[in-house]
Amino acid sequence: MNGEKMGITEEVMEKINRHAVGELKGEQVYCFSVLLCDNDVDRDYERFSDEALDRLAGLFVGRTGIFDHDHSSRGQTARIYDTEVRSYPERKTADGRAYRALIGFAYMVRTEDNKSLIAEIEGGIKKEVSVGCSVAKRICSVCGADGAKGGCSHIKGRSYGGKLCYVTLDEPVDAYEWSFVAVPAQRAAGVTKVYGGSDIDVIREMQACFCEDLRADIIRLGSFVKSADIGEVDGLDVFALLELKKKLSRQLREEAASGKALGVAAYEGCDSGEMEAFRV
Repeated sequence: MNGEKMGITEEVMEKINRHAVGELKGEQVYCFSVLLCDNDVDRDYERFSDEALDRLAGLFVGRTGIFDHDHSSRGQTARIYDTEVRSYPERKTADGRAYRALIGFAYMVRTEDNKSLIAEIEGGIKKEVSVGCSVAKRICSVCGADGAKGGCSHIKGRSYGGKLCYVTLDEPVDAYEWSFVAVPAQRAAGVTKVYGGSDIDVIREMQACFCEDLRADIIRLGSFVKSADIGEVDGLDVFALLELKKKLSRQLREEAASGKALGVAAYEGCDSGEMEAFRV
């Protein structure tokens, strides 16, 4: 989805000018909104708690946007002047919770140097973002142990007794920055289309892309597993697809160990990097 220029009200300019040394006018700034983070399980098998999102909303006001988490002044691009935590009752997270997301409202001062960046934001090229922050608690979803106090032996991304292991990030201490990146840890994070409207189309689009990747992985894995029973995958949600992929990966390892897997010779000849294609 593309970022769009928005009508800049007096209220918005008042909030922006709290961060400016000299008073800025509406025609001097470019504004857009970003989905900073949410409470869904991300690519690193981590999620923010609802309470963490609420606290981060305050911590991110005034924080700078940069590129690829490069903490140098030359990489500064924008600043957040306001935030909002939004709820989406029609969507559930991977672990069945009501979906919530932290939206940041950012501004840039228009210059000759950032014309191309503004064009890339509007064209959807610069879209994905990632956040830098610190938290006091990192809670294991399986046993409840706090990783900040020693943690446990459970491994993120693995299932234990049918329960997916992930870490809940809680009690934020500080928010450092937010950054334009190529691949964000949180799949939905990025520039959103409008301020006051719904971001649900953006979220659905990104979730659909992730599910499509999972389906492709499942079909590929199924071609190697002799005992594979994939069935119909089009109607499965993201959590069911993740579990099916894990099941196929486990079956492939078992069959490879016994020499029963289709294409087992090629499988056994993979180096450690290539093996990652078969792991979850």
